[in-house]
Amino acid sequence: MTDDTQRPAHPSFREAFLYWLKLGLISFGGPAGQISMMHQELVEKRRWISERRFLHALNYCMVLPGPEAQQLAIYIGWMLHRTWGGIIAGTLFVLPSLFILAGLTYVYLAYGDLTLVQGVFNGIKPAVVAIVVFAAWRIGTRALRNNVMWLLAAASFIAIFALNIPFPYIVLAAGLLGFIGGKLMPDKFRVGGGHGASGKQYGPALIDDDTPPPAHARHSHLHLAQLIFAGVAIWAGAMMLLPTGTLLDMGEFFTKAALVTFGGAYAVLPYVYQGGVETHGWLTATQMIDGLALGETTPGPLIMVVAFVGFVGAWTKEIFGPEALLLGGFVGAIVATFFTFLPSYLFILAGAPLVESTHGDLKFTAPLSAITAAVVGVILNLALFFGWHVIWPRASAAAPFSGGFEWFYALISVAAFIALWKYKVDIMKVIAACAAMGLAYTLALG
Repeated sequence: MTDDTQRPAHPSFREAFLYWLKLGLISFGGPAGQISMMHQELVEKRRWISERRFLHALNYCMVLPGPEAQQLAIYIGWMLHRTWGGIIAGTLFVLPSLFILAGLTYVYLAYGDLTLVQGVFNGIKPAVVAIVVFAAWRIGTRALRNNVMWLLAAASFIAIFALNIPFPYIVLAAGLLGFIGGKLMPDKFRVGGGHGASGKQYGPALIDDDTPPPAHARHSHLHLAQLIFAGVAIWAGAMMLLPTGTLLDMGEFFTKAALVTFGGAYAVLPYVYQGGVETHGWLTATQMIDGLALGETTPGPLIMVVAFVGFVGAWTKEIFGPEALLLGGFVGAIVATFFTFLPSYLFILAGAPLVESTHGDLKFTAPLSAITAAVVGVILNLALFFGWHVIWPRASAAAPFSGGFEWFYALISVAAFIALWKYKVDIMKVIAACAAMGLAYTLALG
């Protein structure tokens, strides 16, 4: 084991590859849970990156369209092992989810009997609630260093929970307040400011607060131009390979979806619903809801629900004929996933060098620090949203506490949170235990 007083050795490409693969297999809990997992492993245990550098990268990902947890993985993978490190990290983050979701979607369409699978999911859902609440607590204890940050988090929660203000506006408002606050009250807006800095908590990190950016992380106009050209060329080449019809429509639609996913998956779900159900008729409204349930309880970003939409759409349209429904569905899932996630690589690989050059500059870090505080309020809102759907599954917005209280799943959530918070149980063990309880309870009910 590495001495906590010494800087850890640089991980090999193989070591990083195995970690990103593991993360892709266990990344339950949506972005909050996934970011919490990365923080626990990369900041606290392995110390590949310091907390301030981790938060600085995360704040940049928060203001981009697309799945911020996957983008954070790309960012850290790129910092450690250049461009291929970022590509591998981002790809392994979603690849297991693609195969798992495609397999479950096939069972859903071909057999329509998901009793066993649903039993497992019934147990995982309350675990997800606990993971998200735990993530809000963990990030909050680090980001909310003073009363100003607490006030920002509270205002963010009220804005999204009570006023239904879209997440992008909350981010913009927090960034603006941080910019102004950094000038008027600089001590209140320093990232990771106050007591308990990362170096004191976990020991020196490989990429520490004062570590200069490596050569590949320095901005170059030529390199930026090359990346943009390569990204556009890959997108155009992929579009040219798609035959006219459903797959081409999917390529165009999911490219647009990728560019409007500010605020995470829940912000873009209405757009995907409208396009997939109403405009193109790839699936029904009921199927979309079922797909969301599958997406919520499989590893990977929640926006992976696009793979479900692509699979069902290609299956429904019989793109390769009625004898090749599975092949058609899998190709549809790949197309939807590829075009949804492609822009994330370009955003990080092109923008990260500029972001790395600002990690010590208060006029850049103050707005990002304020955004982190605001995100705590958003995560708490997400936890309440998940909890409501799990504990009152048959309720509606008009009657939010109708349809019966699911006491068993409420107890699972509480137990899972206590296991994570008080006893520091590994997240994967908590998920496995909750899945087993959910399956047993579902089978007992018949």
